[in-house]
Amino acid sequence: MVVVSSCSQGNLGDLVLVKGGTFTNIKSNLYRKGITISNFYLGKYEVTQKEWVGVMGSNPSQFKGDNLPVEQVSWYDCVEYCNKRSIKEGLEPYYNIDKNKKDPDNESETDTVKWTVTINPGANGYRLPTEVEWEYAASGGQLSKSYIYSGSNDVNQVAWYWQNSGDKFLTGFWNYTTIEENHDKTKPVGEKAPNELGIYDMSGNVREWCWDWFGDSLVNNKGSDRALRGGGWLGSDYCCASSYRESNAADTKYDDSGLRVCRNK
Repeated sequence: MVVVSSCSQGNLGDLVLVKGGTFTNIKSNLYRKGITISNFYLGKYEVTQKEWVGVMGSNPSQFKGDNLPVEQVSWYDCVEYCNKRSIKEGLEPYYNIDKNKKDPDNESETDTVKWTVTINPGANGYRLPTEVEWEYAASGGQLSKSYIYSGSNDVNQVAWYWQNSGDKFLTGFWNYTTIEENHDKTKPVGEKAPNELGIYDMSGNVREWCWDWFGDSLVNNKGSDRALRGGGWLGSDYCCASSYRESNAADTKYDDSGLRVCRNK
């Protein structure tokens, strides 16, 4: 059974209890890999601009609106948000952030920030989901119906992506000029159908930063990029599949990249 968490404090959004177990979605990268997930809480919605401003005090987003997902945020911005939100709500911060020490495990040639970020595994504060947690929740957890996208085999039921996120539905090949002329942009969270767990926008709208270094998320302790999942308003339909993986350097900021918060059970 899916439960909306009562541990979500203040007015900054709901958390859904994701019951743990093994992957049941046959289209998942991790189906039949013997991986067991523990219970955890995950944001019902992507973090909105109202929530971001309430914690960080400013809005970096390209497309402005209280209920639009925050974007133009780097991976570093997101871990800092998690800690500041935790402190604001009286929770123990999950991350240790050392801005003065370059991370020796960061192999990026373009990342100019390279803060050293470590975790407090037992902390009850907000954090980014791991890639495994993200894919498990997006693919429906123990209630999975083995959909391609998060909640449906019809991308238009659950996702905002380049063809449907503007003035009219676009056809043909992806073309940025056409997308720009069509005024494609992010949409208010929760307007499409939820997935089996009652979680919204895990396909489309904005790509969501995850904790992991990109690569083999089960073993990588270093790397050049951090993982992004879910596809976004600017991307293609295949990017919205729950199994699709991509990444960027941790210091990059794009108007189709945001976050969804997570907490330990």
